[in-house]
Amino acid sequence: MSGCAVTRNDELRRPLSRTALERAAVTPLVRRIKLKAAEVVVPRLTRILPRDDLERLGSDYGGWWVPTGLIAADSVVYAAGVGEDASFDLALIERFGCEVWAMDPTPRSIEYASGITDPRWHFLPFGLWKEDAILHFHPPADSAHVSHSATEVRGSGPGFDAQCHSLATFTEKLGHDHVDLLKMDIEGAEGAVLDWIAAERILPRVLCVEFDAPENPWVLRRRLGRLEAVGYVVRRTEGRNYTLTLG
Repeated sequence: MSGCAVTRNDELRRPLSRTALERAAVTPLVRRIKLKAAEVVVPRLTRILPRDDLERLGSDYGGWWVPTGLIAADSVVYAAGVGEDASFDLALIERFGCEVWAMDPTPRSIEYASGITDPRWHFLPFGLWKEDAILHFHPPADSAHVSHSATEVRGSGPGFDAQCHSLATFTEKLGHDHVDLLKMDIEGAEGAVLDWIAAERILPRVLCVEFDAPENPWVLRRRLGRLEAVGYVVRRTEGRNYTLTLG
């Protein structure tokens, strides 16, 4: 594991208001409808410019389309959100020989990660967020699922608190001056992180993002517009998964 341990500090505790989350909670049916609406509508309103070098890596469940011409052995790859499927990360390592820094604070993910022995895969038991903070992660609606959300109440149960960091903090602590590829499957937190990326102009060369918040399609379209304004181009969509490149 890379050295990125951070002392827990109650001064950093800025959990999202549970009351606010509960007010914004949606029923499973409404959630599915909103996600499907965004999945259908937003690509039709988005200029998608495919690349000839796009290749899908990873499992059917955990795979992503990536521009192979923009990834090499010396690429810096961050994978936020591991769950129990690191097939994409490991496929990148096998295909390009690069190193991957994966991050996920979920207890089951931490246990899963302990079984991966490739020395080029580095696991960090923290979450990715727009700032350094300790957030509360709410359990999934189905207890058999692994993913927890810091931005949405989906199920009942205690959940857990975990340290999260901004992209700037991760790069500083890991000694990187850039990120070539950032994958985010972070259960609704992607919106806040992407807005921060666009505002702070800390811009990974490639973004692979699952949009998992049950938002109005126009909210997602505006978020993509902010990314396009700082130079990103949508190259491929697959359901709610988007691959973008910087230029």
